[in-house]
Amino acid sequence: MTRGVTDRSCRGPKRPRVSAGRHAPSPAEPEQLRGPMSPHRKAGPAQEVAMNTPVCVGIDVSQSQLDVAVRPGTGFSVSNDEAGWATVVAQLRPLALVRIVVEATGGLEVSLVGALATARLPIIVVNPRQVRDFARATGQLAKTDVLDAQILAHFAEVIRPPLRPLPDAQTQALAALAARRRHLVEMLTAEKNRLRTATPAIRQSLRRHLGWLQRERTQLDTELAAAIHSTPVWRAADDLLRSVPGVGPVLTTTVLANLPVRDVDP
Repeated sequence: MTRGVTDRSCRGPKRPRVSAGRHAPSPAEPEQLRGPMSPHRKAGPAQEVAMNTPVCVGIDVSQSQLDVAVRPGTGFSVSNDEAGWATVVAQLRPLALVRIVVEATGGLEVSLVGALATARLPIIVVNPRQVRDFARATGQLAKTDVLDAQILAHFAEVIRPPLRPLPDAQTQALAALAARRRHLVEMLTAEKNRLRTATPAIRQSLRRHLGWLQRERTQLDTELAAAIHSTPVWRAADDLLRSVPGVGPVLTTTVLANLPVRDVDP
């Protein structure tokens, strides 16, 4: 079961009423994000947020760094490596987590998401376009890694994206094999197109590369077939899909790798 709170709000205590004579924020003004954080801050939020306070977290992922915003609370930054992932898990695990939100960043987030999911923390990967639209709607036009993390935490608090189970290890492995096969097919197509207009000096090189790509694709087809037939549910689903006229192994592999497959009645 996912650790933490899934339906409680992660808003902090209500703010005191603004007294007469002081500037009250207008409804059009975006709420100021709590807990401004320095990109150099290393202190964890666990010591600064009450253990029973519902918390939303946003994590901005870059090539070398993770910027973590805790709402309510204080953020911190760590390196984007195994030590950093372990630190994030250790700092967030004691909190009453509602949601942890990261953007899909083309693969940079995968290892972090895996570490958080393995620790049974409520991690959600969201579409970057949704976050950009939310930032514009709330007037958050500035863009730095630290601010991006705070916007992600605010997004988690206000939008409350639904928690979805992440693919299990077998499905992730199948998806990786399917993606690699797709890459090989794309490279094969590109090299074949180059061969049509290649000069004699490079044709031999292109043919060698084409031969290697074809062998790799054949090997991946074998591995994909073995992965599918190693699991009874996938094997039954594969047989059912292939019973449809025109459905072949590439389509069934794509479906199995990217869609949830439940038990198939015999």
